[in-house]
Amino acid sequence: MTPVLECAALTRRFGERVAVDAVTLRVAEGETYGLLGPNGAGKSTTIRMVCGLLAPDSGAVTVAGRPMAPGSPARADIGYVPQEVALYPDLSARENLRFFGRLYGLRGAVLRRRIAEVLDLVGLADRGGERVESFSGGMRRRLNIGAGLLHRPRLLVLDEPTVGVDPQSRHAILDSVHTLGAAGMAVLYTTHYMEEAERICDRVGIIDHGKLVAEGTPRELVAMVAERDQVELSASGDLAAFAAVCAGMDGVDRATTTDGEVHLVAADGRGLLPAVFAAAQRSGVGVRSAQVVEPDLETVFLHLTGTALRE
Repeated sequence: MTPVLECAALTRRFGERVAVDAVTLRVAEGETYGLLGPNGAGKSTTIRMVCGLLAPDSGAVTVAGRPMAPGSPARADIGYVPQEVALYPDLSARENLRFFGRLYGLRGAVLRRRIAEVLDLVGLADRGGERVESFSGGMRRRLNIGAGLLHRPRLLVLDEPTVGVDPQSRHAILDSVHTLGAAGMAVLYTTHYMEEAERICDRVGIIDHGKLVAEGTPRELVAMVAERDQVELSASGDLAAFAAVCAGMDGVDRATTTDGEVHLVAADGRGLLPAVFAAAQRSGVGVRSAQVVEPDLETVFLHLTGTALRE
């Protein structure tokens, strides 16, 4: 796939502090790339350099084949949607889009068509004539995304677009991002919600202390830390004997019991369940419930950074 965004050894210092340390990443056409990191890890500084709002001390950013720098014409290939909503509350949704569209150089029938397309994409086609001050927080964020899409950018940069929104708007935003990626747009997405990254991101980069410490698909990242599934069984009977049988099964690393429960650590928890149920029946153990807790991006993030994403 053709890269739309390329960051090569991107570095930025503030005094003695290295905020971004030789970060290299690429985002291709039709790819949604999630950039995750604790507060202060370097995400915002990286985004500012990507968007040409801040010059790197060394390294380079290329967008759609053009070098990026403050004032560069390559900025026209980016749609930047900041975390803070940048709209005029006393104007209608359509008037806001008309204003931003004219800033992008759009006029006449082209602008009217793009406004209609964007309102439909963000689910506000029936609210275009209403003032933004009457909108919910989620609706404002959806319109904020729409403003960044008017000029059909090659790269859309979304900085935590779902913070503080209602579940309906959050779902609509994630669906919109998925639609844009499927249509071929490159998306750089930062979030504090791990489940969002797992849902919409094709690849994820984890940044910590200014360094990109891991990168890959969600599945690749989970496999990288070699975490095991946890199988939790609520059961009755001779659980100690049952646990001993489970401990001898292929793929089981550990089997313990506590207060009517059996806890297994295994490489493939879901694939193990049929054998576990058969062993329970042979052992005269009644299994009331079974739950498989699989490793996820949160597990990876804790392993690599030592902190939860939202701390």
